[in-house]
Amino acid sequence: MKAMVLQQLGKPLVFAERDDPRPGPGELRMKVEACAVCRTDLHVVDGDLENPNLPLIPGHEIVGIVDAVGDGVETTRLGCRVGVPWLGHTCGTCPYCCMKAENLCDEPQFTGYTRDGGFATHVVADADYAFDLDAEADPVSLAPLLCAGLIGWRSLKKAGEGKRIGLFGFGAAAHILTQICVWQGREVYAFTRGGDRTAQQFALECGATWAGSSEDNPPVLLDAAIIFAPVGDLVPVALKAVRKGGVVVCGGIHMSDIPSMPYVVLWGERELVSVANLTREDAAEFFPIARLAGVRTHTTAYPLKKANEALADLRAGRLVGAAVLVLEAS
Repeated sequence: MKAMVLQQLGKPLVFAERDDPRPGPGELRMKVEACAVCRTDLHVVDGDLENPNLPLIPGHEIVGIVDAVGDGVETTRLGCRVGVPWLGHTCGTCPYCCMKAENLCDEPQFTGYTRDGGFATHVVADADYAFDLDAEADPVSLAPLLCAGLIGWRSLKKAGEGKRIGLFGFGAAAHILTQICVWQGREVYAFTRGGDRTAQQFALECGATWAGSSEDNPPVLLDAAIIFAPVGDLVPVALKAVRKGGVVVCGGIHMSDIPSMPYVVLWGERELVSVANLTREDAAEFFPIARLAGVRTHTTAYPLKKANEALADLRAGRLVGAAVLVLEAS
């Protein structure tokens, strides 16, 4: 197999060849077709998330074809297209797993963080956390749904049933979620970096009702806001943008410190909540809805060997939509 490997935090990934991995009991191996590049991959590579399992192959928005299975996995899965997300394994026995909150598992494994991910030609995954995907769909278009889509969906559930939804940071997750919200009959108000007219225009093209800078006041008070940008300074901004009783959801796995703010910004029964990981139930809900809503992902493809370039473009804010490593082009 070939892979892009993180050997040292803060350093570029290194192209390497390894023996093909073998699936153990309860596992399957997939030949990777595409793997989207997520902001969480940046947090892993840059060292924002502590104690990754180095040397490590990043990547957790993986689409591929099952080409080997371990003991206990049905051979009928061979040849099937599956997707592997960030949450790669849970213990099944801790209090959180037992109360159907596996996203909060005490002993989890995370794809592309504590176990090797999809910046590679092959990857081994827990068969229970490999979701069956449409065999006829474009794998490049599917890849961003495995994290940007799933985390966006879980964030939207946390945001509640309100009609007016603000999205802070208009990248991969927001452009998928906007299409879902429009399909549901909601209004989306998109907030971007100051002066980023390209992102604002993209938001409008995806169906947003309004798009502006995070420094701008929306034309109406919002029922809820979801923050995808890893910027703690946006928390009081979002709280000021929602009505009394509104909800602000922090949708990222990492965020800079939230600044001190007057209590009145939170007062009025406004709620501030975070989203941690995802569950298999989220996937079971989301993929059919994405299909019904006709979600179309906007992607920029990179060959495997240009994974560092994709990460750099994401870091610099040069991307519209999602970056995807395409293994056929490597």
